[in-house]
Amino acid sequence: MRKLERFWNRKSYLQIKNVVKKSEHIVITIDGPSASGKSTNARLVAKKLGYIYVDTGAMYRTLAWYCLKKGVDVDDPKAVAALCRKWKPTLELVDNAAYLLVDGYFPKSEIRTSEVSAAVAHVAAIPKVREWMKKTQQSTSQFGNLVMEGRDTGTNIFPETDFKFYLDACIHERSKRREAEGVQENLAARDAKDSQRATSPLMIPLGAKIINNSGQTPAETSSLIIEEVTKRLADRKR
Repeated sequence: MRKLERFWNRKSYLQIKNVVKKSEHIVITIDGPSASGKSTNARLVAKKLGYIYVDTGAMYRTLAWYCLKKGVDVDDPKAVAALCRKWKPTLELVDNAAYLLVDGYFPKSEIRTSEVSAAVAHVAAIPKVREWMKKTQQSTSQFGNLVMEGRDTGTNIFPETDFKFYLDACIHERSKRREAEGVQENLAARDAKDSQRATSPLMIPLGAKIINNSGQTPAETSSLIIEEVTKRLADRKR
């Protein structure tokens, strides 16, 4: 812990900010299965470094929510792909985070319901949807330096980045986290569907730092990520 405490002192933090400002485009990707802590840690890292936070899962959830809202069967790939081609969401910044807004509205609470959780895996497995999402997610680079989290951000969206992380935790702990959020989700089934889909399956990105955060606090996990990012940024200057 002393090492982490030293890391967070003001001098170290200013050194990080100075390196970031002098660097070209930076993208930090954080991948992993459901409830592995991606969202919490990505937000913490983005806030500490002053980067834009991008939740790719929220984008898929927004489409899943929209399908349910419009009465589109999420088990019908052609119908979902057709809706994805027709809908016209806008990519905007909300509190320093990039989200898809539908008619100027971000369904923040609606996309976290059990119904949407059950639907999103079906929607995310459709190749045409993933193709649309890839282009949209890559376009978030227009906003500046990013911390992007999801399931294929380091393998498919920004595979060229030097800052890749893969978070994981035991399924028992991940289930507890979901329950604490008030969401009932079959994580084993979701893991299987995500890792076995034909298009952009969930997998560990080449060159990613793997962090099993079972038993860790978000502060500990995010500190490990920022420490690694800082080291790699420093190596770039040599």
